[in-house]
This record gives sequence, C-alpha cells and structure tokens, in this order.
Amino acid sequence: MPDRATSDKTCMSSINERLPDSQATSRAIPLSLGEYLRRHWQRLRAGDLGSLHILLGLVIIAVIFQTQNANYLTPRNFVNLIVQMAGYTTIAIGVVYVLLLGEIDLSVGYVSAVAAVFMALRLRPPDGWPWFAAIAVALAAVALIGVVQGLIVTRFRLPSFVVTLAGLLVWNGVVLILIGANGTVIIQDQMVINIANYFLPEMWGWLVTAVCIFFYAFGRINRWRDRRQRGMATTPVIVVVAQMLLVAALLTITVYVANQDRGVPFVGVIMLVLLVFFTSLAENTQFGRYVYVIGGNVESARRAGIDVDSIRVRVFMISSLMAGMGGIVLASRLRSVDTAAGGGNLLLNSIAAAIIGGASLFGGSGKVASAFLGALIIASVENGMGLLGLSAGVKFVVTGLVLLAAVLIDAVTRRGRVHPGIA
Repeated sequence: MPDRATSDKTCMSSINERLPDSQATSRAIPLSLGEYLRRHWQRLRAGDLGSLHILLGLVIIAVIFQTQNANYLTPRNFVNLIVQMAGYTTIAIGVVYVLLLGEIDLSVGYVSAVAAVFMALRLRPPDGWPWFAAIAVALAAVALIGVVQGLIVTRFRLPSFVVTLAGLLVWNGVVLILIGANGTVIIQDQMVINIANYFLPEMWGWLVTAVCIFFYAFGRINRWRDRRQRGMATTPVIVVVAQMLLVAALLTITVYVANQDRGVPFVGVIMLVLLVFFTSLAENTQFGRYVYVIGGNVESARRAGIDVDSIRVRVFMISSLMAGMGGIVLASRLRSVDTAAGGGNLLLNSIAAAIIGGASLFGGSGKVASAFLGALIIASVENGMGLLGLSAGVKFVVTGLVLLAAVLIDAVTRRGRVHPGIA
C-alpha cells in the first residue's frame, strides 16, 4: 500500500489539475505565438468554447431585436441595460461560488428581498437610520442567513437543494411579515436611490475608465511576470498587449456610448468593483483555490487536509451576502419594495446568469466573470422582449429555452475539456 506521503502527493497533484487556469502549473516552456494559437485551437476542438458562445449569442440577440425595434441599439437603451443587469450580476456572483462547489442556492431571490425590505423599513422617516447603518445591518443579517444555511448543509449532511428550497419558503414568509400591512415601502433616502439612479458626469466617466485600464494593465503585466519567474508557461507578449488593447477599447466604447445619453451609471462602477474583487478572491487566494478543488474532487480536498465544511459555510455566506447586495441594487432601481420583492423571475434569472455565463452545474469549473456574461445575455433578452411588449408568459418561455441551451452546451462541451494552464 502507498505510504501517507505518496497519498498526499497524489492528492495535491489532483488539486493542481482542478485549479483555474491562472493557478494551474505547467512546464517552464515559453510559448510562441504559434504554440499559443495551437493550444487554443485544441481547446476549441475539444469542446472548450470559453466565452465564444456568449459573444456569438450577444451578436445574434442584438441583430434579432434591432431588426424588430430600432430603439434596441441606442445609447439610452444601452445605459438602461447596464442598470438592468446590475442586480442580476451582483446576485449571480454569489451563485457562481455556490456552483463552483457543485451546490445550489435556491433562496437567493427572497434573501435579496429580506435585505431590501429590512433596509427600506429602517430608512423610513421620521426616525430612519442613516443610510450606511441601514445597509450595513441589512447585509450583516443576510450574511448570517447564509452562515445558518451553510451550517445546516454541512452539519446534518443535507442536500443544499433541500435546505435552500426550505429557505426560499421561509424567507418569502419573512418578507411578507416584515412588509405587513405597509404594502409598498417607498425609499426616500437620496443616497440609496442614487445607487442605481445616479450617472457619472462625462469627465468622471473618462477618469474611471483611465483608472480601470491602468489597473488592468498593471495586474495583467504583474501576473505575466510572476508566472515567468515561477517557471510557468506564459502567454506571448503580443497576445498580452492585444488583450490590454482590447479591454481598453471595450471600456472606451462603453463610456463613449453611455456619455451620449445620461453618462456611466454609478451602479455599473459598483458592479465592476464587485467583479474585480470576487474574481481576485477566487483566483488569487487560498480560499478561492480551495473552492475550485472541493468542487472538482471533494475527496482529494479532504485528503489534502482542506476544511471542506468551513469552506462550504463561507461560500453560502458569500451567496447570501451578494444576494443582499443585489436586492439593495434592485430596490434602489425601483425606489421602493413591496410584497412581491424577491419573487417573479429573479431567482431564475440569477441562477441562469451564472450557468449561461459558463459556471458548470457539476462543480469545479467556471469564473466569476460568468456572472457578468450571463447577466448580460439575460438582461439583453429581457430588455429586448420588453421593448417588443411581449407577455410575461413568452418571457419565461424564452428565458427557459436560453437556460436549457446553456446547460446543454455545458454538458456536451465539458467532455474532453483541456486546460493547458497558460496566462
């Protein structure tokens, strides 16, 4: 029988194979442009489409809706789209973490409503709390909800599907109890309203863009140098430069178009900050590496000495925390909360955004950017259907078909996926 040291080496080898590309090691061979392109072609042939199907989907969606309504590709609708997708993206960030573990959280819709309703009630004059206190306490409350649900899952070894389904019912009831006879609670605090209804002046929009481009380039170069110093395979310099130019171009176009209307939405900046923070948490920290490992092979994680239960509890806390943030964004956008908060298609769209963006239902695969890409698809479809005046029934059917297509793509393309580990 193999000794303990051999077993640990085997476990750690398995762990390295499960890490995201930014963390996986490879032989210290500098890649030429030709080799880099060959590797990516091999990925495509093996079924690893990356974000290609998302980009193609966006093009198809834009063409279809623009031909049906000329207002679809206008600066005003573009700004509306950013605001519309912000709530879904925020909630979907937490959902991505749960999916990386191979778990599910069905309670995020009404957990988001709990945060929004609690905040709105605490803000009511004449004895309303300061906006920052109301938001902080609301987020602390929903983070505690996540901890409780995570502890139930881990301590009693219950399926997360069952626990969070029960949570869906419980927190729906809590929302109804909190609202009570109020019906609708109007948010009057201007700072909270500004979260989703304030637009940056043109100069500030360009300043934020310049800062984002600088930090992206700085981080990308540092990452490339770090991998090279560690003797890991690195992306050709020309590709790194092209990536930085592409990001700069996309941000510049986004701000230019937004400035043709009301300007860059403040909530878009918040969304970007959250994406950067939680991407860094997933890809550049020990906690993030452990999340990928557990989702990929929980037994290897246990044998390597990872506290699986602790990681699971923290992930459910992140899921509820991000749901709470998303609920506050949605409440700010509507300037009110009511008994329908957290219902409708919010849960469907939030989970669909994570899955459509590329987070695997089978665990261990996906990126936090999945939340943004998927929410962009969901919001684009929903926005287009809204412009066409389609009924709620048609919207559910179309969204469900889009989700089904994404799941089928994930199930088919995950066979034979390869991860050369270049960056």
